[in-house]
Amino acid sequence: MTDIQVFKSAELLSQADALRSVYVDAFCAPPWNEDEEKATEFVDRLPVDAGRPGFTAALAFEGPDVVGFATAWTTLAPFPTDRCYPQAAAGLGAEHTTEWLVGALEIDELAVRPAARGTGLAARLLEAVTADAPGGRSWLLTSVQSPRAMSFYRGQGWAQATHPSPEGKGIVVFLGPRHPARPLVALPL
Repeated sequence: MTDIQVFKSAELLSQADALRSVYVDAFCAPPWNEDEEKATEFVDRLPVDAGRPGFTAALAFEGPDVVGFATAWTTLAPFPTDRCYPQAAAGLGAEHTTEWLVGALEIDELAVRPAARGTGLAARLLEAVTADAPGGRSWLLTSVQSPRAMSFYRGQGWAQATHPSPEGKGIVVFLGPRHPARPLVALPL
C-alpha cells in the first residue's frame, strides 16, 4: 500500500534526492522532454518554495521509497511575472487573474514514477495537497502539449479556464473542483 504524507514545512528537504529522482522519471521523458537540469532547478528552489505562505507538499511512499509527489503554495499579490505566469494572466485577463488566482492555492508540481501511473496515485496526491485550499480555491498550469495531463485534470473535476488555439503550444489554467469561480469559466469555441 502506498502511504501519502503531507508536509507543511522545510522538513521535506530531507527527501530532496528522492524528489529529484521522481522529477527526472516524470518529466525527462515525453511529452515533457525536460533535461535533468530542470530537476536540479526544482530541487534548488525547494528551500525557498517550502518557506512560501501556504506551502504544502504531499509525498507518496512505498516503503522507504518516494514514488510520487505534489507541491503547492498560496499565490500572493502582486501576481507573479516570471516563468509561465504572464501567459496565465494574458489568458484570463487582469480581473480574473486577481479574483480567481491571487490568494488561491497554486499546484506547482505533480509527478509520479511511470510504474505508478494509472493507479490513482496522482489523484490521491492532488487531493492531499489541495485538501486545505483556502475557500476551496486551487489552480494549476499545464501544457497543451500533454493531452494526457489535460485529460487527467478534467477527469478529476478540474475546469480548464484558458483555451489556447488548438495548434497552440502554450499553457492552460485549470481551476480546482471546489474553486467557486469554476462555473464561470468560458467553454472552448
